[in-house]
Amino acid sequence: MSSGILSTLKLKFGLSSFREGQETVISALLRGESGLLVMPTGGGKSLCYQLPSQILPGTVLVVSPLIALMKDQVDRLRGMGLKATCINSSVAKDDRLKRQKQLAAGELEILYVTPERFRKPEFLEALRLAQISVFAVDEAHCISQWGHDFRPEYARLGEVRKMIGEMAVAAGRSAPQTLALTATATPEAQKEIRAKLGIEDGFFVSTSLKRPNLEVQVLDVYGVDEKVRNIIGLRHFQPGPMIAYFSLISSLANVAEALMKLSIPFEIYHGQMGDRDRRSSQERFLASDDGLMLATPAFGLGIDKSNVRQVVHCEIPSSIEAYFQEIGRGGRDGLPAVASLMYDKDDITIQMDFLKWANPDANFIRKVYNLVKDNALRVKSEGENFLRDQMNFYNSRDFRVETALNLLRSWDVLGSKSGGNSGEERGARGGGGWDILGPLDEDLLAPELREARMKRQNEKLLQMINWVQAEECRMRLIYEYFGEGRVADGAVESVVRYKCGVCDNCKAQTPP
Repeated sequence: MSSGILSTLKLKFGLSSFREGQETVISALLRGESGLLVMPTGGGKSLCYQLPSQILPGTVLVVSPLIALMKDQVDRLRGMGLKATCINSSVAKDDRLKRQKQLAAGELEILYVTPERFRKPEFLEALRLAQISVFAVDEAHCISQWGHDFRPEYARLGEVRKMIGEMAVAAGRSAPQTLALTATATPEAQKEIRAKLGIEDGFFVSTSLKRPNLEVQVLDVYGVDEKVRNIIGLRHFQPGPMIAYFSLISSLANVAEALMKLSIPFEIYHGQMGDRDRRSSQERFLASDDGLMLATPAFGLGIDKSNVRQVVHCEIPSSIEAYFQEIGRGGRDGLPAVASLMYDKDDITIQMDFLKWANPDANFIRKVYNLVKDNALRVKSEGENFLRDQMNFYNSRDFRVETALNLLRSWDVLGSKSGGNSGEERGARGGGGWDILGPLDEDLLAPELREARMKRQNEKLLQMINWVQAEECRMRLIYEYFGEGRVADGAVESVVRYKCGVCDNCKAQTPP
């Protein structure tokens, strides 16, 4: 191990040793190599580009699809003394211009951006003047049509990588290394990520998915009352912090109401809460030794709480990738943790509706865009309520308006020129305050993209249902899904023979 790498690890990040795979990736980047890192949630992926930012000259440019996460990551890095910031649609224009000047002047060590930012001429000009040391693509599975969260703008990052390299060469500098990172990618997705980014010949590091301390079980239930009873029973069975995940906010609200009647304390986290309320709820849970968090899947991204003893899914997740990423938030301290999925057959219909509403058609998105553009005052005062009324639907589970707004924000078409909270956060409280930042790109509304995405998501849901109904070792099925072949103590063994010994299916097959 290089003494420089180790001293930087200790002085800048307060760590005494690397986790599996980290040193290999960092050393490769420092040698000028590019590649792909597949590492489970909580494995320490971000350190692999953060540490090089303290050694290499220039700026580490990080592409992330998660606007809500950027501020938390930047705040944490700044607290450690790193020169980090972000640029996205929620950043006020004056701040955005200031940060672009900092990028051009070489005053930033790490910059987080959304993939849509590369469409902005003013940003490209700042990028042309900047020295980029590492081009890091976080959540790289979004590149792949085989991934569970494909985004069209991510598929264009290969072109962006080439453009950044050409800018560097034109300025007399070396092209930056590229690091793709993901926690969940099947072999097919891994191959496509490397091909689209042009890093097929680069390094490939995949750390073991094996979680021997995680006990996985499926509980057959029917209705909200039985789910509430299970939550109470599971907390008695395994004390400690618990995260209970819900696909729909309405389902979360029903369970919250039942727990409130029973005087059972809990926290709530979902996208229709204000930023301040979400952050307060998150901080209380992080500080607790026995807290219960009721949340949508947005909670937990980038959150470091090592002592979560239980992760409960109160509705079937949309994919094995999403499920494994979410249960990975349990037992990060290496101590025993339980992951319980409450399976109600009626929830399959809910999840199918969820997929439909998560993919509004082009006409719907276009109409929401025009309503915001042509009714600024009404939208500012009434927010999503005005938009929902204009779209003439009242199904409480239909969240196509919210999805359309989120898509417009992620495409940098909708945002805030005046700063403050994001449009999603303000709109959820009734007042919109959204601003149109640019024209709507019709390429993003191509019907074939929507059809392919819906087909892929329905296939992922079917794979999840098959996993729930399987009678084999649950962890082995997950490892097979991700192409994992390693099992115990570094030995290489056929995963077909692997049994975790602690999932409900393994226990059912073990004689008493």
